[in-house]
Amino acid sequence: MKISTYTVKPKLPKSLIPLEEIARNLWLSWNFDAVQLFIRLDYDVWLQSQQNPVRALGMVSQERLAHMAKDDSYQAALTEVYERFLKYKKGETWYRGPRRDVVAYFSMEYGMDVSLPIYSGGLGILSGDHMKTSSDMGLPLVGIGLLYRQGYFKQVLNADGFQQESYPENDWYNMPVERKTDRNGEPLKISVDLAGKLAVAQIWEVKVGRSSLYLLDTNIEENEQDIRNVTAALYGGDKETRIRQEILLGIGGIRALRVMGINPAATHMNEGHAAFLGLERVRELMEERGFAFNEAREAVWPTNIFTTHTPVPAGNERFEISLIEKYFHAWTDILGITWNEFLGLGRINTADEGETFCMTVLAIKMAAYANGVAKLHGLVSREMWKDLWPGLPLDEVPIGHVTNGVHSRTWVSNNMIELLDRYFGPRFEDEPTSLEVWDRMDRISDEELWRTHERRRERLVAFARERIRQHFTRTGAVERRIQQAEDALSPYALTLAFARRFATYKRGNLLLRDPERLLRLVRDSDHPVQLIFAGKAHPMDIPGKDLIRDIIHFAEKYDVTSRIIFIENYDMTVARYLTSGADVWLNTPRRPMEASGTSGMKAAMNGVLNCSILDGWWDEAYTPDVGWAIGQGEQYTDTNLQDDIESKALYDLLERDIIPLFYQRGRDGLPREWIRRMKASMREIGQSMSSHRMLMDYANQFYFPALKNYRRIVKDEFLESKALAQYFAKLAKGWDDLKITRQESNAKPVMQRGDSLTVTACIELGTLTPDELLVELYHGAVSNQSDHIENARRSEMKVVGQEGTCYHYQVRIECADTGFQGHTVRILPKHEALVHPYRSGFIKWS
Repeated sequence: MKISTYTVKPKLPKSLIPLEEIARNLWLSWNFDAVQLFIRLDYDVWLQSQQNPVRALGMVSQERLAHMAKDDSYQAALTEVYERFLKYKKGETWYRGPRRDVVAYFSMEYGMDVSLPIYSGGLGILSGDHMKTSSDMGLPLVGIGLLYRQGYFKQVLNADGFQQESYPENDWYNMPVERKTDRNGEPLKISVDLAGKLAVAQIWEVKVGRSSLYLLDTNIEENEQDIRNVTAALYGGDKETRIRQEILLGIGGIRALRVMGINPAATHMNEGHAAFLGLERVRELMEERGFAFNEAREAVWPTNIFTTHTPVPAGNERFEISLIEKYFHAWTDILGITWNEFLGLGRINTADEGETFCMTVLAIKMAAYANGVAKLHGLVSREMWKDLWPGLPLDEVPIGHVTNGVHSRTWVSNNMIELLDRYFGPRFEDEPTSLEVWDRMDRISDEELWRTHERRRERLVAFARERIRQHFTRTGAVERRIQQAEDALSPYALTLAFARRFATYKRGNLLLRDPERLLRLVRDSDHPVQLIFAGKAHPMDIPGKDLIRDIIHFAEKYDVTSRIIFIENYDMTVARYLTSGADVWLNTPRRPMEASGTSGMKAAMNGVLNCSILDGWWDEAYTPDVGWAIGQGEQYTDTNLQDDIESKALYDLLERDIIPLFYQRGRDGLPREWIRRMKASMREIGQSMSSHRMLMDYANQFYFPALKNYRRIVKDEFLESKALAQYFAKLAKGWDDLKITRQESNAKPVMQRGDSLTVTACIELGTLTPDELLVELYHGAVSNQSDHIENARRSEMKVVGQEGTCYHYQVRIECADTGFQGHTVRILPKHEALVHPYRSGFIKWS
């Protein structure tokens, strides 16, 4: 069957034309007054469109459009919003530098709005907030991702409470995406090789305020069906589908930017999925400038940034060598390296032929900058990947951290935003990096803050009741059961929320461990407590699905379905209701398996108090004024014992502290001490866990240095990169000949604080010269086992003489600390072009 295709767009009256521009820019997603324009246009249509403004415009009748075009009140609102939108796009921003060269941000998923369902959970939500914040700050950053025909699955629970999945098709022509075209109006396309098959992808653009996100789509006629399915579903299919998606994201993403005339001067890999981009950037330089592999790699390395989100080894993407060989064996000729050298790029131990190919390892080896997503996660990541730098002390492993943050105007409820705008002033919106405005929380009266929060709890209860009613209707429940949904929950009871991915390590069933204590809490008529759960289990995670079913069975078994409920199909809409309407946000992962987490941050900015294991972001944010800690950061090898101890600790907190504090009311009915904590939480978390703080960290620590590196490298026609490649080639040849033959000092068995200590080392340099090496004295407190130095200091040693082939290095230090102290000498690479001196295999100790 031959089908002729064309696109039909809504026919808007002239005065309503700005609606289409607003609908197609996700600025709308963090500006509720813009959303209200579509709600006012036709509320029923808004609901039927599933809160999709582009689709809603196409569904509203022409009669209704004509009517609203003559409504002076609506026109005034539209004019006001549109003028604010234009002012935002043209306004001054935090970043005011050059924009010719950009940072390209690569992520497998983006969660920016329910109208664009191409996300599954935390990683995507973070990427969405990253893009929005970049827009606010005016950063020279573009996003790259894939356009999934089905996105992630929609969760439905059967009558027994077991999760099932459905995969609705996305209609891109009625969503806030637009296909990129050339001057002739033809779609812009790129191609990548997938094991001998040519995969062609078209490019779509999502406008995010001032910024743009570009998405690749293989569902086009040029491709065979299996290639069209590469972008069929997020995290769908088998390992072969996954490697194809990651080739398209990393290699195809770079090519897409090139075809659009965008120069990715620096790249940021958000997780290892996009790590193949490093190979593509190397290939480009080799092809364009005739570089050798190592020369091109040294040019790319200082401009690559990698963020890891995974706190356990099993969570990192690995491919069998047979699959890598199928898709990349030809790249050995392209890159001019051996097959073993290629495989070594993705292996910790390059000599281990049994090791699989790890995308995280590839990303780390191709990037000068690497970070975890919380302070604790940075430590966990250094421990996990320390073997990439054998001999390097753990605290020097070059993986830092930038703690995640959230975009406040996306996640703080519209009711609360109105209140904050009123008391924080215009800087809260116009200067989002001026985080000190959160110090104005105390200007808000207790009464206003509490009434605003109570309205959000009432809306959460109404929303939850409707979702329960829909679930019972869909599963064919009897009418009596459907009517019971109207009595579920109370708008006045202490409301605890647990909403996140249902994986076993997150322990969504921890509160179910002592049924008697839990039932006593939820059945207490004087101080009622209610629990709302939400979250999806991975389609293949049966234990995760069982956790969901256990919660539902528990509520039914003990007849507490009005106090313990599960809201199905957790998405951004559900998240907004929960993070703004609950009173307490529960988080119970096994430490240290939560890399960061961000849902608790969203809750905190809405005045919801956190009660969490000290893991992820909460490990660094917790103080007694802003919430509660379950335990004191202990880690266990016996998980059953851990569950017993931490469930009891959680019950104790609820019974002795949280519930009494919530119901401690004065004559005016206000829980003053609870409100004080709400204000403290909003003030502290609003600043420390803002995505604007996060992006300022990324910009100052990584983006600006990487862009500076790029401009310096390009300015001298890549001579620096060539010199660096030559330097490491020379270093590799001469490294084994380096010898620290003697180490001497004037140390006495007992020294006094303030005494001077002179250390001299004799080093055989072989073919290397002093200016090519960094020789350091590594000194500090010696551990109880005398096997390492703790909290070490590093002092560079200088050449003071030469005796034959032996160079004498010396340094003088002061005995600053008391106790059992020690020192040793080490050698590292030294070159002015190095971002840091830590390269695998290049460290030598005395």
